[in-house]
Amino acid sequence: MSATPATPPPALRPYLTARHELLWNEADAFAAEHVAPRAVRMEAAPGRVERKVADLMAARKWFAVTVPSTLGGLAAGHVAKTVLIHRIACVSAAAAAILQATLIPVGALLNFATIEQQARWLPRVADGSLLLSIAVTEPSAGGHIGGIETTAERTGDQWVITGTKAHIGNSHLAGAHLVLARTAEAGVRTSQALTAFMVESDRPGLTVAAHRPGLGLHGFSVGHLDLDHVRVPADNVVGEIGQGLSVAQSSSILYGRPNLAAVSLGIHEAVVATTTARLKARPRYRGALSDLPVLRDRVGDMEARLRAGRILAYQSVHLLDQGLSCDADLINAKYLGHKWAMTSAQDAMELHGAQALDRDYVLQRLWRDIQHTYPPAGTGEVQRIRLADAAFGENHIQWSERLADATQAQPDPTAA
Repeated sequence: MSATPATPPPALRPYLTARHELLWNEADAFAAEHVAPRAVRMEAAPGRVERKVADLMAARKWFAVTVPSTLGGLAAGHVAKTVLIHRIACVSAAAAAILQATLIPVGALLNFATIEQQARWLPRVADGSLLLSIAVTEPSAGGHIGGIETTAERTGDQWVITGTKAHIGNSHLAGAHLVLARTAEAGVRTSQALTAFMVESDRPGLTVAAHRPGLGLHGFSVGHLDLDHVRVPADNVVGEIGQGLSVAQSSSILYGRPNLAAVSLGIHEAVVATTTARLKARPRYRGALSDLPVLRDRVGDMEARLRAGRILAYQSVHLLDQGLSCDADLINAKYLGHKWAMTSAQDAMELHGAQALDRDYVLQRLWRDIQHTYPPAGTGEVQRIRLADAAFGENHIQWSERLADATQAQPDPTAA
């Protein structure tokens, strides 16, 4: 499946600068040349972790798209990040997942790491020598941060971390993991009980379980980390001790949710393009299936959802780049972006009839891949609760306001 449309639609013009459009074209060309040929192989060998695509994206500094130029990054901001993830996801959601999963801990470092820590890790992300993961989810607690059982105990100038993390994106590619662990005694409020640590993958006691492919996103690594008395120096603490909840929540809202909205959008576009191409090519009653009003009605609904999801995804990150309060908009983009893409994928399966059940047909991959944008960064239930808070005027910390200056895009000299 090739990326569509070839140029940004007019509805996105208010959010895109000339630099964004260059990135759009660059990402489309990259996806056509490097991702599309590998997508078939990734699907055929789900037990294999895709590494070459990660290397090629790293060489373009895409893992550092929001990192300041002083640290070797592109300093292009959140809209640019969405462009890259979205356009890659049109061709392979798994490849887009590799990109977005490292961008989340990068955001945490930009927002909470010291200048010295940023200088230690982010230039390596920018030059492609270091990929990252964020390790919050656990087997028993799932995404419930308050239920985290991994512990970290202070011993002199080191911390000793013990526990297990599950469903960790880029687990087999990352050279370092941002691990959330409990540092306070039982009974201490969650807001003060957790701390974030950078744990290098070669630390003794850290084991990454063998890769097991999931329902979709074949080629993307989502694994378990076992930490058995892993020792890290005190200067590997990211943020303050007891600030881990803030590190995790802000990263999820400002990076995780818009990243997943972009992945959902790419899948959604591919679903619609695949379906319209099939209906136009399939003969029926001296014409094509695309001529039948009952089918055009279904496709019209798909197109309506796609257009709305596209606006939500880009408008929310545009607000973020402008330093405006937009936490609820980012949440909404992730929630509705997945929901609408999921509905369109199911419609497409039905419109294709038995063809959709062909294992080698692209639509089956798209249907499986979209399932993976629901649980991360909060399920639909979590998103609706946060949106209800906004409706009742009970907003929590507005991370988009508090951290607005951390990843401001540099001005685009070619913008009109």
